[in-house]
Amino acid sequence: TETADGDGPVSAPGGTRQSPINIRWRDSVYDPQLKPLRVSYAAASCLHVWNTGYFFQVEFDDSAEGSGISGGPLENHYRLKQCHFHWGAANERGSEHTVDDRVYPAELHLVHWNSVKYRSYKEALTGENGVAVIGVFLKVILPRLSRQAKLGPSMQWNIRKAISTPGARAVMGPFQPARLLPACRDYWTYAGSLTTPPLSESVTWVIQKQPIEVARRQLAAFRSLLFSALGEEEHSMVDNYRPLQPLMNRKVRSSFRAVEEGI
Repeated sequence: TETADGDGPVSAPGGTRQSPINIRWRDSVYDPQLKPLRVSYAAASCLHVWNTGYFFQVEFDDSAEGSGISGGPLENHYRLKQCHFHWGAANERGSEHTVDDRVYPAELHLVHWNSVKYRSYKEALTGENGVAVIGVFLKVILPRLSRQAKLGPSMQWNIRKAISTPGARAVMGPFQPARLLPACRDYWTYAGSLTTPPLSESVTWVIQKQPIEVARRQLAAFRSLLFSALGEEEHSMVDNYRPLQPLMNRKVRSSFRAVEEGI
């Protein structure tokens, strides 16, 4: 989910708690003890957006407690550090997690760190219960409904114009990441890992059941970015997701009773 050097994911690192996974409705366990996730983000904490060489990432000021999450499966407050997306070259692929083998065209990750247990984000990345990531699936909306899409035009402009090549960054100004969350806050949660190096098994995943809707042109803006630097042969930034990892003996818990669609 976070890499300092822009390297892509490794397919076989070993470990018993790797991510992403395929979530199965039938196998997830409803846990009535799971409370709603409390989300409190400060729009003013948004710093800039940049091209990491693997995806684009929005950075937030995490020097104070103000912006973050608590409740749900978490034992204390976690500070928001960054958010980023994974996406495919076509709408048939792109998300890292899947639900009953259904793949979405993209997936948003809001990355938080345990500021009660650790002194810094870097330390938390490799520590036990160090990181909490909210995962949100993106689905493509019909063109006539595109005004309802979640990603605002300012983010789209920044992506396409200002950060097309690795290392490029642009100031974003106030941005409220809570706008990227679905109206329904039902979720699955499980113990997993980062999905990019160092692939540390330090993550409490909170995967939202309901996807958010984006317009085709917004995904086209993602795909207009480049893996390649200026002067190099152009390589479009697409398919930047890690393959599914085995669940092994982990349990996936849900905050809701599973009434499966179509079953």
